[in-house]
Amino acid sequence: MAIPSPHEDLLAYKDALVSLAARPDVWTIVPTREEVAYLLSKHRAEFAEHVAVGWPTFESLRTVHDGYRLAEHAADVGVPVPETRLLTEISDWNPDYIVKQRYSILTPDYADFLGPRECKWNGVEPIYLESGVEPDIDAIVGTMLGEVPVVQEVVRGTEYSFRALYDHGTPVATSLRRQVRGKTYAGGASVFRELTRDPALEELARRLLDSLDWHGVATVQFIKNEETDETTLVEINPRIWSSISLDIRAGADFPYHYWLMTRGESTYIDSTHRTDVATHLLFGELQYLRSVLRDDFPNVDRPTFRQAIADVGLSVWHHPHFDFLCLDDPIPFVRTVIDTFFEQISEPTATGAQDWSWTSVRDIVDVVVRRSWGQNEP
Repeated sequence: MAIPSPHEDLLAYKDALVSLAARPDVWTIVPTREEVAYLLSKHRAEFAEHVAVGWPTFESLRTVHDGYRLAEHAADVGVPVPETRLLTEISDWNPDYIVKQRYSILTPDYADFLGPRECKWNGVEPIYLESGVEPDIDAIVGTMLGEVPVVQEVVRGTEYSFRALYDHGTPVATSLRRQVRGKTYAGGASVFRELTRDPALEELARRLLDSLDWHGVATVQFIKNEETDETTLVEINPRIWSSISLDIRAGADFPYHYWLMTRGESTYIDSTHRTDVATHLLFGELQYLRSVLRDDFPNVDRPTFRQAIADVGLSVWHHPHFDFLCLDDPIPFVRTVIDTFFEQISEPTATGAQDWSWTSVRDIVDVVVRRSWGQNEP
């Protein structure tokens, strides 16, 4: 069945999901993308006619999707959060600031300049501002697709991700991921991470999700200063996380737990798991090394390339576990490489001819590697 893109027609995409949900062999739907999470919650009653509901109410989701609103809510329930303001409210540019998208995704409920069938997501990485220099506000707003972003003072430390499955306000399975390395030397999406324990941090995450009367899966991101033990909220993601293979390898089988929860069998969930497990995203490790060579983030210390190479090499040696590449089952990986290669070379250029320049070959290899190692195309 062909599914239209939500970025071309949001309501057509919703209708396609509903038609899939109506099939007799479909029990529930797992929110894996922001667009899916939004539609499931926005049209909760319509989906509930066909499948078991495993996602939050739209009111709860709206708070999570709005970084400005989430910061206010977190402060109200006693969860530490950096002072959060809109970019247009800043007048003193001396502190070290980071600019983030206000909304996880732009839809008609969040942006009044969008029509009912429109949905936008630009995936812009956070922008680290140079202290003491007033930025081009109009240019930044344009980069954010016309929506005014939020600004927070930079918080330095280690990123943690509290992963949870909730059953109508009650946690039934949780785990905690510590990020060792992100895809840039400033952080970002995790490319090397491990499961750990931190009771104080986990209590903060549960307090926040409890206050939202959460239902379904979520990750709550924090940054912790390891010297002071101060923990600060970053964001909440209302969907299955991309590094879920880490949890499954450690025995925290969230997809199976989700299945049990939606069947009303949460009492059968065994949430015990190991914490001596770490995994890599291979392409992400290459992105990290590229970042060390090319990126320049104000107010963030850059490691030497030699140290970066050593860190990546040693971690791969000691923890040879990867999100998508599996040596005892390599066929899916190999098949993806083959399919992607032939898909790319079969696409003609604008003139209808095949352009076999080195640039084209490089682009093909780049797409092959991204898809095979779990990365979306840029």
